[in-house]
Order: sequence, then C-alpha cells, then structure tokens
Amino acid sequence: MRELLRYRDLIRVLVARDLKVRYRRSAIGFLWSMLQPLLMMLVFQMVFSSIFRFDRPNYPIYALAGILFWNFFSQSIVASMNSLKGNAQLLQKLPVPKAVFPIATVISGVVNLVLALVPLFFVLWFLGFAPSSAIFFLPVAILIVATFTLGAGLLLSPLAVFFADVVEMVSVLLTLLMYLTPIIYPYEVVPDKYRWIVRYNPLRSILETFRDPIYQREIPPFQHIAVSVGIALAALAIGTWAFRRSSDRIPFYF
Repeated sequence: MRELLRYRDLIRVLVARDLKVRYRRSAIGFLWSMLQPLLMMLVFQMVFSSIFRFDRPNYPIYALAGILFWNFFSQSIVASMNSLKGNAQLLQKLPVPKAVFPIATVISGVVNLVLALVPLFFVLWFLGFAPSSAIFFLPVAILIVATFTLGAGLLLSPLAVFFADVVEMVSVLLTLLMYLTPIIYPYEVVPDKYRWIVRYNPLRSILETFRDPIYQREIPPFQHIAVSVGIALAALAIGTWAFRRSSDRIPFYF
C-alpha cells in the first residue's frame, strides 16, 4: 500500500489516459457512458417486458440499474486483464508496482459508472420515480462493487499474461455469468429447480446491494450488506495474494 501511495500520481495519469483512449475517436465522447446503458435498457424493455410479458413494476429502472452494475464489472474485468500487456513497455522501463495498472483500470471504470448514473436519474425523473434518502448509500455500494471487481482483476490479470487464451475464455464465461445473475430478469421468474444457482451466485448479493437503494428505495438489509462486504474483501484478499505471488514472473512473458 505504501508503494501504491507513492505512485498515486501515476495512477491518476493512467486513469486519465484510459478515459481519453476509450473515447478518442468517438463523436460524442463521454456521452456514450450515458447513452449505451440507456439504449440497452430500451432493448431489454422491449424484449423482456413486452414480448415475454413478465410482470415487474418499473422494469426500466430495474433493468437499467442491473445494466450499469454489469457494464462496470465486465468491462473492468476485461480491461484489467489487458492492462499489463498493454503497458508492457512501461513496465520494462520503470520500476513501478505492477498492481497500479489493474487498479487504474478499475478506477477509470468507477468514473464511467458515475457518468452512467446520469441517464438513470433521468429515467427516475421521467417515470416519476423519486429516489429516497437511501440513494446516499449508493457510494458505499459502488465501493463494495469496486472492491470485488479489483480483487477479480488482480487475480485474472497475471493469468492473461501467462496464458494467451484467458481473455477469450473469461469473456465467454462473463456472458454465461450475466445470464446466471438477475441483471435483466427478476429472480422470481427462475424455475424453482434452478433457483439455487442464482441464490448462491456471489454476484447476486453484490448486485442487490447496488440496486436496492435505486429500485427498492431502501438501504439493503444488513445481511445482504454483510455478505457483500465479506465476498468483496475475500475476493480482494485472494486477488492480492495471487497477484503478489505471480508478479515477479510477469516481465518474463512480455
């Protein structure tokens, strides 16, 4: 941690660079962070609410909150896996802690998530769904989500250096994981015999901790918060341990 604090200026520069590179050739730049989840929400509203016709009050808010969560998690995981290879020249020239690169990708993902909250509040206003004081819990929920994501990113980023197929494999697994997590569908529509899969999915508790202040307009139950914090801290501990054990070998694979 002391080393990371010493290089906080480098982390700040990397975050700014990631944000600029992501939208360098985009005509509307940072607006895509706001429009992309909104467009996805409209698609899911049409497919799931209109065609499959399950009953979920205020489904656009339910879906949009889930999409924002998932976009941050999945995009940050993929960016973390590519962060070490993408900065190979910098790693070979400067004696910097290698963890600054996945950390910087997660922080830039948090910035994009905060920007993406703008269309969410627009939808809340448009539907007359006034947020309650529980919305002030949202920064805590984002911190929990970011901690879990960083742990997963630290675990996977060295593997992406050692094994070239890891990024593609994880991308496929992320697609599967999305449909095993109640992002765009209510938990209640899952058949009883398959509900245990969703119930024991660690992402579900973290998702509900993020979505409850928005959709339920209440602070999540203490049990959900405790489980989410425990899962996030466990992921961070495992990811940090794995990253430290493998970090010395990383330069030999560039």
